[in-house]
Amino acid sequence: MLLIQNATVMDPRSGFEGVCDILIEGDKISEMGRNLALPAGNCQVIDAGGLVAAPGLVDVHVHFREPGFTEKEDISTGAAAAARGGFTSVVLMANTKPPVDNEETVRYVLERGSGTGIHVYTCANVTVGMKGKELVDMEGLAEAGAVGFTDDGIPLLDGELVRRAMERAAVRDMPLSFHEEDPALIENNGINRGKASEYFGLGGSPREAEIRLVERDVRLARETGAEILIQHISAKESVELVRRARETYPDIHAEATPHHFTLTEDALIRYGTLAKMNPPLREEADRQAILAGLADGVIDIIATDHAPHTAQEKARPLTEAPSGIIGLETALSLGVTELVERGVLTMMELIRKMSLNPAKLYRLNAGYLAKGGPADLVLIDREAVSVVGDFASKASNSPFTGWELKGKVTATVCGGQVVYRA
Repeated sequence: MLLIQNATVMDPRSGFEGVCDILIEGDKISEMGRNLALPAGNCQVIDAGGLVAAPGLVDVHVHFREPGFTEKEDISTGAAAAARGGFTSVVLMANTKPPVDNEETVRYVLERGSGTGIHVYTCANVTVGMKGKELVDMEGLAEAGAVGFTDDGIPLLDGELVRRAMERAAVRDMPLSFHEEDPALIENNGINRGKASEYFGLGGSPREAEIRLVERDVRLARETGAEILIQHISAKESVELVRRARETYPDIHAEATPHHFTLTEDALIRYGTLAKMNPPLREEADRQAILAGLADGVIDIIATDHAPHTAQEKARPLTEAPSGIIGLETALSLGVTELVERGVLTMMELIRKMSLNPAKLYRLNAGYLAKGGPADLVLIDREAVSVVGDFASKASNSPFTGWELKGKVTATVCGGQVVYRA
C-alpha cells in the first residue's frame, strides 16, 4: 500500500482541485479524501505537502528507436526518461527497423515495454514498409495490440490512400496521426524557409509544405468520419485550418511540442543541429499562433516528439545531421515555465493537455485521479527551479541543456509503484 498525504490534487476529468490524501492498494486508487487514516499493515507514506498530485502524464508521440536503432535509445532507457519526466503512459511511433507494419513487431514492442515499470503502447504503420503505397492489415495489427496508426517521419502523399486509411480506421474507431510535410516543396528539411534558411544559405522548408497536407487531411477526416491528430503543428495557417475545422467537426485534434511553443527559428541559428527538427522551428508569429491555439483549446494535446540521436549524428553538418530532439524530461517544466508562469494556461489546463486529452484520443484508461481508477500519478513541485541536464535518456540532443526551468517532478507512481523519485 501507498499513502500520499497532503497533496494538492488536480484531476482534469472531474475538475477537482484541492488538498487531500490518496490511498493506493495494488494498482488502483482505493480512497481519496482529507486526513485518511494510516491503514494497518505495511504501508509506504509520502508527505506531499506543497506538491501537486496530477494524473500520470501521457505522451502520444515518442520514439524509443527499438527495434533497429538502439544506439540512440531503447525501450528501457526511453521508459526511464519518461518516468523521470512524470509520464506513466507513452505511445511509440512506428518508424523503427523493421517498422511496426506486422503483428510480430507489435508484439515484440509491447513485450519489451511490459517490463519497464510504465505503460508502453505502440502505434502501427499506416502503410507497408512506410512506403506510402499499400495499406497495412489494420484489423490484424489492432488485434495484436496497436492503439493507432501513423507513418510519422514520412508524410503520406497519396490522397486516395489516405482516404481509404481513414475509412478503415473510422470503422475500428481508432485514431490516425499525421506528419504533415510535403517533400516536393522542401529543399533542406529541419530549416525554416525564411530567416534561418537565409542565414545558412540553404533552401529550407516552407510553411506551405505543412499547410498543403493539413488542408487535405482535415477535409478528408470530415468526409470519412475519421478521428485524426495533426502532429507537431508548426505554422500559424495550420492552426487556423484546425480551428475552422473543429467548429463543426471536433474529431480533428492537434498537438504542439514544447519546442514549438517555446522556440523560433532563431534557436536554430543559436544552437545549430540541436534545434533542427521536422517540421522546423518557424517565426515568432507562428509561435504566438500556437500559444493562442493552446489557450483557446484548438490545440488540445501537448506531446514531446521525443527523438533521440547520438552525439556523433548531431555533430554532423547541419544539412546532414538528423532532425529531432529529446523531450520527455523537459516537457513538464517547459509547460510550467512557458505556459503556466506566463498565463497562457492554468496548471489544470496544462495537466489536461498532457494527460486526459491524449489518453482520450487513444482510448487509454489514464489521465484522471479517482477512487477505483488507475494508480498512475505524478507529484510536482511547481516552485522548484532546476537546471536542465543529466538525462536518463541515452541521448542528450536538446537545445534546453543548461536552461533554468520552473516545475520539477519529485515522484512518479505507475501501477501503484514508485518508478521515479527525485
